[in-house]
Amino acid sequence: MSVRTLPLLFLNLGGEMLYILDQRLRAQNIPGDKARKVLNDIISTMFNRKFMEELFKPQELYSKKALRTVYERLAHASIMKLNQASMDKLYDLMTMAFKYQVLLCPRPKDVLLVTFNHLDTIKGFIQDSPTILQQVDETFRQLTEIYGGLSAGEFQLIRQTLLIFFQDLHIRVSMFLKDKVQNNNGRFVLPVSGPVPWGTEVPGLIRMFNNKGEEVKRIEFKHGGNYVPAPKEGSFELYGDRVLKLGTNMYSVNRPVETHMSGSSKNLASRTQESIAPNPLAKEELNFLARLMGGMEIKKPSGPEPGFRLNLFTTDEEEEQAALTRPEELSYEVINIQATQVRTGDYTGSNLIPFLIF
Repeated sequence: MSVRTLPLLFLNLGGEMLYILDQRLRAQNIPGDKARKVLNDIISTMFNRKFMEELFKPQELYSKKALRTVYERLAHASIMKLNQASMDKLYDLMTMAFKYQVLLCPRPKDVLLVTFNHLDTIKGFIQDSPTILQQVDETFRQLTEIYGGLSAGEFQLIRQTLLIFFQDLHIRVSMFLKDKVQNNNGRFVLPVSGPVPWGTEVPGLIRMFNNKGEEVKRIEFKHGGNYVPAPKEGSFELYGDRVLKLGTNMYSVNRPVETHMSGSSKNLASRTQESIAPNPLAKEELNFLARLMGGMEIKKPSGPEPGFRLNLFTTDEEEEQAALTRPEELSYEVINIQATQVRTGDYTGSNLIPFLIF
């Protein structure tokens, strides 16, 4: 387990959370000034200097429940509020999106490019807030300083740590199912085509050398894929072409889609066992949460501006029903998401959410 994984996990999941909230604020026609305030408040809290100092300290990952608590507090760092069922759904979408990105990274180091893609898009949300922009840029510099010199082996350990964190999550997302990158059991299908990792060659050739290091023979073989060389390496600078598109905003382009989230009975049973089993790291986990939340320094909304509730479901009735039928510890019932404008009627499925996904 890598002790340098937590910042990458937190920043990427946080980026996905902001993408979803931005889309829902637009879909529910929240006034622009209120929507900007929500995103500014959350981003300002997320990149708080003291909070980042705690986050970047070398430490092991803790449970999904502990991290979810942090994101729940983040989501409520402004005048916007989410009910429990909507928060469940938000966290589900965040985790599956980033799991997909980690799996598809051409090489372990590219998880850093995925993080930079998230930060680049977040900076687009706060272009008119130079103080918050400075906070994000400072985090970027910390990432470059800490991760810029890591070896390929250290990045491989980080990637393995992330995959271990996500290994029990098999939530079916319809855009992945329709694109045939995910099976009906919720497991992803790795592609056998496209660019190979930067610095590697297209498979299909075996070279043989003698004891003097001279090439003496070549054998070609069929690899069964459709690979091409990588055009160039993505930029790890503050500004530049990342090349890799993983981690960019999936919800910025309109594409009708239904999203189904589910877990098999075996998975649900194991999650139930996990939730009731004694946690040997419970004390450390509580200390971890206390340090992180103590660093957040969430400011209470001031002034007469009223708060509002953001609903990730189509109607309040569906959200209430989800809250009643969806156990807190087992938040993976089937959920259908319809990426259309907010309206009533003409929907199928138990829970429907307007989403914009490419």
